[in-house]
Amino acid sequence: MLLTGCGITAPRSSEGYADLDSLGVMDTDRVINISLGPTVLHFAARYIDDDPEVRDLLRNLDGVRVRIYEVDGDVQKVAVRMENMSTNLQQDGWEPVMLVREQDEQVHMLMRMVDGEIRGMTVLVLDGDSEAVIVNLMGEIKPEQFSDVMVALDVDAGGVDDVEIEPETGFAGLDS
Repeated sequence: MLLTGCGITAPRSSEGYADLDSLGVMDTDRVINISLGPTVLHFAARYIDDDPEVRDLLRNLDGVRVRIYEVDGDVQKVAVRMENMSTNLQQDGWEPVMLVREQDEQVHMLMRMVDGEIRGMTVLVLDGDSEAVIVNLMGEIKPEQFSDVMVALDVDAGGVDDVEIEPETGFAGLDS
């Protein structure tokens, strides 16, 4: 509890904090769990001289959480849990902005809007049958910083041939 209060870990009090469920201990092994708060992010921003966009992004963030899982069980159960996680976030006020579904892969990107500004972004990725990644960015994210966020998250949209608005959800679904 002391670490949370001092800004070293990502703050639960942030408007961009996403309440994330587990992907299932029987089907995954969490191999990385990172939680960085404003103290660490702002400290890092002070030492970035050659990339002002990344520096500004770090200064605007309150927290970053990253979870990486190795899928070692039923990938279909993990996929359903990820879908449920996305649905639960939407019920909690998060807005879906992107959904990519390919053969064994899925990517969900959701944003938390407060007073017309982006205060959080959550990306859920299931990469085939081997890995799942969850990223939650908290703080003020400006639309012009999206390319920097996507590069930082290593999101590659190459090979996407078609963009369709899904009637059930009303947001873009990308199919290749």
